[in-house]
Amino acid sequence: MSQNSLRVVWVYPDLLSTYGDQGNVLVLERRAHQRRLDVQRVDVRSDQQIPTSGDIYLIGGGEDRPQRLAAERLRRDGGLNRAVANGAIVFSVCAGYQILGHEFINDLGRREQGLGLLDVISTRGEGERCVGDVLADIDPQLGLPPLTGFENHQGVTHLGPTARPFARVRFGKGNGTGDGTEGAFNETVFGTYMHGPVMARNPHIADMLIKLALDVNALPPVDDRWYEALRAERIAAATQPA
Repeated sequence: MSQNSLRVVWVYPDLLSTYGDQGNVLVLERRAHQRRLDVQRVDVRSDQQIPTSGDIYLIGGGEDRPQRLAAERLRRDGGLNRAVANGAIVFSVCAGYQILGHEFINDLGRREQGLGLLDVISTRGEGERCVGDVLADIDPQLGLPPLTGFENHQGVTHLGPTARPFARVRFGKGNGTGDGTEGAFNETVFGTYMHGPVMARNPHIADMLIKLALDVNALPPVDDRWYEALRAERIAAATQPA
């Protein structure tokens, strides 16, 4: 990577792209191009090896069986863990978020080993499914505006001592634990339950990932009017009574 280029890896679009999360790749590419950065996008299917030379890795959501298959193949491959060890940035959504933890419950009702890149464990909730618009405050350490997204999951994710909550919900369920947390992160790995796609609703997340990958403190400003209009619409939707 140079200061003018990024290599973005979209992990397993054939298994983990059920809820429109490919939009995150498109937004990230767009935000980088607006800063005159060259972007090499690599879409890696589940029958291909994960390259270890990427700068930013994106993982989307998926149904239960594709999630299990993805976890099995990522464990065997090992490339994503090696990339993180080399300093790569990872942003994951829903099923992808659970895969990055220590374990989750698979479609067979069994514990499935994750990649251990986030200190979280996911179980299956016994109550109502978490569905609807969410509004949350992102961890102040990240310096981002409020998070807006759409959740659709039965999973409950518990954070361990080395994982920080990505956000704390004002409206919505988030991690489903009842403690108000949403998602998790460490220095280079991020997970959230938010769809939307989340980066279309929250383009500053894409900017944050770019800054981390480039190791810079700021990026040139861009026209955010379209994004802000979408954000305002969805934040209003989250705060209106059902």
